[in-house]
Amino acid sequence: MPPPLVSLLIPCHNAAPWLAATLESALAQTWEDKEIIFVDDGSTDGSLALAQGFATRGVRVFSQANAGASAARNRALREARGDYFQFLDADDLLAPGKLAAQLALLATRPPDTVAACAWGRFTTDPAAARFVDEAVFRDFAPLDFLVLAGETGAMMHPSAWLVPRGVALRAGAWDETLSLNDDGEYFSRIALASSGLAFCVAAAARSYYRSGLSGSLSQQRGARARQSQFHSLELITRRLLAAEDSPRIRRACAGYWRRYVHDFFPAPAHLIASAEAEVRQLGENVGRPLMGPKTALLARLLGWRTIWRLKYLLHR
Repeated sequence: MPPPLVSLLIPCHNAAPWLAATLESALAQTWEDKEIIFVDDGSTDGSLALAQGFATRGVRVFSQANAGASAARNRALREARGDYFQFLDADDLLAPGKLAAQLALLATRPPDTVAACAWGRFTTDPAAARFVDEAVFRDFAPLDFLVLAGETGAMMHPSAWLVPRGVALRAGAWDETLSLNDDGEYFSRIALASSGLAFCVAAAARSYYRSGLSGSLSQQRGARARQSQFHSLELITRRLLAAEDSPRIRRACAGYWRRYVHDFFPAPAHLIASAEAEVRQLGENVGRPLMGPKTALLARLLGWRTIWRLKYLLHR
């Protein structure tokens, strides 16, 4: 049997300053049986031309009118021929041995296991990446991972995963109606379609998440982003309760909704009210957000909701 083929799937919209490093990290993978699929989503900054310069090195380059990151990922999935899928945003990086280490691990695990690895945040220098979300640096049963995410907000960076084709086919396409938390919603389906999540402890398996960039999807807080986050949580929590309606699942679902209130209060008011109603219906309280000591002192005097309203008005 030939070794498995891995498809590295790279969506891009205006990522020219970081794109070359990302493509180099994909090409540098020590796993030789790979294909790199780049989909430009209507960039206007020269990203497409830059990617086309890598075509002679085997990168398959596609372009489309701007339709969003999920649409670009779906285009990459349609073009992919691999047995495994590696999603890689156009400003993120992989350690050279990431794929090889994860495939070695998966060879010892049941079929349809999804692999993960340690991931760290950085802004300019990947050597300064901080690998801090250690709560997810272990194996999980699918529901257990989603319960932890609901209860604590812990996350696994999308590029840390390595997904078998069969799991991705069962999970379905990326939801193109979503912007913020499109990855959280998609990987909740990936987890539930898998037989388990295996964490690769090998030092060679690392993913690097470039964060803190202005204009990135994760930084958006506008009306569309808030609606997207709300809808993604509707999909995730309904899916979890359908899989297992139990006290632990209800607590986790309440945790997803509680963080929505804490992150986005006070607007849009109708979505905040709906999220609070979800928390109460699940038998939990909204409580108050985590905050620093100075803010906590003000919150004791004025209430956290007043503080959050003032912050919202100032940011506007």
